[in-house]
Amino acid sequence: MALRVLQKWHGAGNDFLVEVSEQGAVPWWTPETVRALCDRHTGVGADGLLVASLGSEVTMQLLNADGSSAAMSGNGIRCLVAAVRRATGATWDHLDVETAAGRRTVDYEGDEDAGWGSVDMGPVSRGPAPEGSLGLADVGNPHVVVRDHEEWTDEWREHLAREFAAAVGGANVEFVRVVSRHRVVLSVFERGVGWTRACGTGSCAAAVVLRELGEVDDDVTIVNPGGELLVHLDGGHATLSGPAQFVANVEWLDE
Repeated sequence: MALRVLQKWHGAGNDFLVEVSEQGAVPWWTPETVRALCDRHTGVGADGLLVASLGSEVTMQLLNADGSSAAMSGNGIRCLVAAVRRATGATWDHLDVETAAGRRTVDYEGDEDAGWGSVDMGPVSRGPAPEGSLGLADVGNPHVVVRDHEEWTDEWREHLAREFAAAVGGANVEFVRVVSRHRVVLSVFERGVGWTRACGTGSCAAAVVLRELGEVDDDVTIVNPGGELLVHLDGGHATLSGPAQFVANVEWLDE
């Protein structure tokens, strides 16, 4: 048995358990263990597990609540950077992080319990839009953007999300309502998780798709159920900014 020491953080309600490790690879985090850890009834509860491996460079491993791997999380990487600062007592205001989607530099200001961060999410690529959607965008992970309708129930949205995701071989699905050229309301059904309070990569994907449709400008506030995220678009790149909030220290006995 091993005792794992974790931190719980959230970014606009998108919550993660973060392990800061100096031991490199993390073979003990099996899909079964991650599912048990992230279960909201019998475990600690989270949208995913982040592992920050320290060394000559900081690397990020992201595992969804169902134990599957993901390449990138805009909210998660802010939480990971905040957790690294808290664990190491560092005072730097930016950090390079190697992710499965490439190197990302996070600018971060705050104390050990809360802060605000921005990250260049890299180029956002486009793909063929599934029929009935507004578009498909990839921000290190794929997203289908769908125009929302107030009369839809969440059950119907979930049905649509599963259909759109299946049509492209797996994707997160964002339901959007444009309030103005600078403000969009979004809800997201994430693969490997389900409904989440916020999605950083999804907010970037929605902004890119809507800008190409001429409905928003380069700077847009994305109102997620758990809070607001800011997206700045510059050509084919997206910069995401938002909060990170410490929740608790967690001890997990891995049997």
